[in-house]
Amino acid sequence: MSEIAIIGAGPAGGSAALFAAKAGKQTLLIDSDQSITKKAWIENHYGVPEIKGPDLVEIGIQQAKKFGAEYVQAKVTEIAKTDDGFTISTEAGDSYQAKHVIVASGLFLEFAEKSGLQTKPGTEPRIKTILEADAQGRTNIEGIWAAGTCAGVSVHTIVTAGDGAKVAINVISELNGARYVDHDLLK
Repeated sequence: MSEIAIIGAGPAGGSAALFAAKAGKQTLLIDSDQSITKKAWIENHYGVPEIKGPDLVEIGIQQAKKFGAEYVQAKVTEIAKTDDGFTISTEAGDSYQAKHVIVASGLFLEFAEKSGLQTKPGTEPRIKTILEADAQGRTNIEGIWAAGTCAGVSVHTIVTAGDGAKVAINVISELNGARYVDHDLLK
């Protein structure tokens, strides 16, 4: 069983997976390979002069894997509550177990609505529906969190990446029982 499963490997999900894995949490990153970032040319991501969206997504996945995250390419169809966490089912018929789930699926919320997560109208252009989540990323189902565009955050990669990190830090802090900070120093 993973401690934290992240659904979506765009900037929000990739960033969440990076923070979770680097914090030593057993991390699972599930992605359907449908991120809108894969269609982007990006020149407004701090610290990166310019980058193709697919390259940004792949770098994020590799960073998370470097710290031990498991990566699975699959389309999630449902999240179901269990006695000790959640079962995440995929279109291929596979299932995965996790104590906490971070939904960072961008535009894709069919599985989330089917799983009982509350939605509301989107606030960004072309974003019809988002998940209801508080400022920390908590949804109406305890243990399921939302980050990035599907949580109502701006579609800009730098913003969604930051939101994914924020939500992951909140989940890690809850698991640790104390506020988590990840700040490396020059060697």
